[in-house]
Amino acid sequence: MSSRASHRVAVLLGGPSAEREVSLSSGRECAKALRTAGFEVIEIDAGEDLPQRLSDAAPDCVFNALHGRWGEDGCVQGMLEWLRIPYTHSGVLASALAMDKARAKQAYAAANLPIVQSVIATKGDVMARHVLPAPYVVKPNNEGSSVGVYLVMDGANSPPQLSAEMPEEVMVETYAPGRELTVSVMGERALCVTEIITEGWYDYDAKYRPGGSRHVLPAEIPVEITEACLDYAVRAHQVLGCRGLSRTDFRWDEGRGLAGLVLLETNTQPGMTPTSLSPEQAAHCGIDFPELCAWLVEDASCGR
Repeated sequence: MSSRASHRVAVLLGGPSAEREVSLSSGRECAKALRTAGFEVIEIDAGEDLPQRLSDAAPDCVFNALHGRWGEDGCVQGMLEWLRIPYTHSGVLASALAMDKARAKQAYAAANLPIVQSVIATKGDVMARHVLPAPYVVKPNNEGSSVGVYLVMDGANSPPQLSAEMPEEVMVETYAPGRELTVSVMGERALCVTEIITEGWYDYDAKYRPGGSRHVLPAEIPVEITEACLDYAVRAHQVLGCRGLSRTDFRWDEGRGLAGLVLLETNTQPGMTPTSLSPEQAAHCGIDFPELCAWLVEDASCGR
């Protein structure tokens, strides 16, 4: 505990992305947990003056609680590499790769991980015609937390009319029916499988509003599916080059057995709010929240 007390951790939170509010919540929870674990903690709302504020704070380590573009796409990671400050979670390449859904899928395919068909299309093309046969999903190629997701079901008379906030290029992917499953990987260890149950689409509100979804862990699924999810999550973590904590999401069409299990995406900086999935999975494995945050700090590095 005394060595932790002399270890100064800067928690980065907030930032300019569409997921700012989630990051503020995650960051505050992590800062509180790190103080409980015995660390000296400084909270920094990440803006354009971040390099100067980090220089002034002179932390031993950065706990990156940022979400969305800039904070988890390799940009902040590159800045921290330049400043030679060890930081939590994945490095520059893994962060950028996981945030770019199309390139992450290429990596999954190369590792023989199961994925659905997808294409990158212009916003105008998507609004003019059905780029893929319905049902399909339209989403930004480089956002998380179900920000800007459109679901086009069978029988849709017209293509979706996307909001002005959607980027000029988007991902269109075949809709994967079935149960929503997720697995966190801590280091090289898959923690457990959670099933996420919602009234409808697992959107931003369902993810972060208390009571927005129900989590069943461990998921009540066949052993074969549990083992496949755990294996695929570790392989996804490895093929993307992740470190620290990641979380990989799946859909499972139980009527098709193992063939109905597909990997959707990997999050290199899972949410750390009271309703978040990774802290729940860690707790299920006997790792409380302060211990999880402390482990991330002790795992922090620079240059890889």
